Formats: sequence, C-alpha cells, structure tokens
Amino acid sequence: MSRHLKVGLVQQPGWPDKARSLAESEAGIRELAAAGAELVMLQELHATHYFCQYEDTELFDLAEPLDGPTGSRLAALAAELDIVLVASLFERRAAGLYHNTAVVYDRQLGSVGHYRKMHIPDDPGFYEKFYFTPGDADGPGEGFAPIDTSVGRLGLLVCWDQWYPEAARLMALAGAELLLYPTAIGWDPVDEDDEKARQKEAWTLIQRSHAVANGVPVIVANRVDHEPDRSGIGGGIDFWGGSFIAGPQGELLAHAGTQAERLMVTLDMNRSEDVRRIWPYLRDRRIDAYKDLTRRYRD
Repeated sequence: MSRHLKVGLVQQPGWPDKARSLAESEAGIRELAAAGAELVMLQELHATHYFCQYEDTELFDLAEPLDGPTGSRLAALAAELDIVLVASLFERRAAGLYHNTAVVYDRQLGSVGHYRKMHIPDDPGFYEKFYFTPGDADGPGEGFAPIDTSVGRLGLLVCWDQWYPEAARLMALAGAELLLYPTAIGWDPVDEDDEKARQKEAWTLIQRSHAVANGVPVIVANRVDHEPDRSGIGGGIDFWGGSFIAGPQGELLAHAGTQAERLMVTLDMNRSEDVRRIWPYLRDRRIDAYKDLTRRYRD
C-alpha cells in the first residue's frame, strides 16, 4: 500500500528579537502548510540569533521552559494548521540547567516528545558548552530515542550530532523512519573560498551518508545570513544555508541556496523498505565484533 508524506522545512535568518524571528518562522510554516505539507521542520535556535558565538550570562534570559511562550505559540500553530511541527528551543530546565532542545508538536495533541542535543561543541564561535548541558543517555525524552507521531516515527538529532554516525544508527535501530537535523552552521568570513567549499561539502556529504547507511530519508534545516559576534571579539559567522531533503539512498530531492527559502518534497515512505531489501546493512552488521565502539580510542 502506497504511503506518501509531504515534508517541508524553513530556512531563514535569525535575530536577537524573538518576535521578529518567530514571525519569520511562522510565515514559513504557514506557507508550507498551505501548500500541503504535513510535517514541517525549523532550523536550530530559530527563535533568536545564534548567541553561542561568545559567552555572556545575561543571554540565559533567552531560555524558556518547554511549555513557555514560544513552545505554547508553536503548539497552537501546529494545532491550527493540522500539521506535525519540529521546532528548536533554548530550554530552561532548572536554574543553571539549560538544553538545546528539539520539540515535536503533533496537530491537536500538542507536544508529543522532545530531544535534548547530545553532542555539544566548544570551538571558536561555537561556545555551546557554556550554554547547553547534554541530554541524558536514557530516561523519558532522553538519549537517542525516536518520537512517535501521526506521520511516523521521527529520529530527531541537532546540528553537531550530524557528524556522528553512531547517533543516526541508534535512531534507525530504534525504528526511526526519518532523520531530522535542525542546524546552525556557517563559515568564518576570513576562510578562503576553497576551505569554505570543503566545509560545506563535508557537511552535506556526512548527512547524506546517514541516509545511505540507514536506508531512511534525511531532512536538514540550516540558517542563513551573516550574524555578527556581538562581543566584538570575532568576525561573526556567515551561515551558509544549503538546507536539503535526501531520500533513503542519499539522493538529493531538494536543496536550498544561501538565502531565506522554503523546501517541500513528497516522500514515498515505502522506499525505505525497498532500499533495505536490496542493501540489507542492518542484516549484515557484525554486532559481535563492535564492542570497542564504546571505548574512547583503541590504543
């Protein structure tokens, strides 16, 4: 029996002004829903600028509980438009405890699950360890656990998670039918053009490889435009966009440019079954020989 799913994503700039950023997100969501999208995803930290370029304790004021004003607004929008909406929140879990959290709102059901980013970078311009605590390894809403929705089982991962094949594999092994990556990544303006091309190609390639290795579609939403380092120390980040939707063999079904854009694709959800019958990677895994994967390094 044929099963098709219209999926969309919003690629946009972000601003320190939450009202402006969320208005841009909402316009994109409404546009995609009007075109028939049943599942819509937003980029990482879409409600604000990418504030992790520098360390400032006052920026923790941007965080909200999952049921705060931003979460409530997005839940209401998903209900109004009768869609499944994947959003990204700077979560205040408790005093001094904050997460980078992806949340799923399912039509009239409201929030049906969340994923707290597990891999947290700490690099020049991406000082996320200052702001975010990693998600716990297990427990309700924790670890690499897919979220069941009215459109299927979603494997949510966030940005830096995209470089780790283990994360994608664990989601697939738990039955994820789609892998979704809200993202915020870009170039240092001083990088040479050749280096910029290598970075973006590596970013696209690694995520397409997760589709291939696991036989599932992959949806990636990135932000766009230059965002200054408001501390004045660095040169800011040029977010490269390049959001895309790939099929279960890594084939690019839609690929955005470097400007604000909306993408939508109709996925044939039966193709994963067909692809996995031809390329049965899960069948041929040598799980008896992989114990060293839990070690930091094999000396």
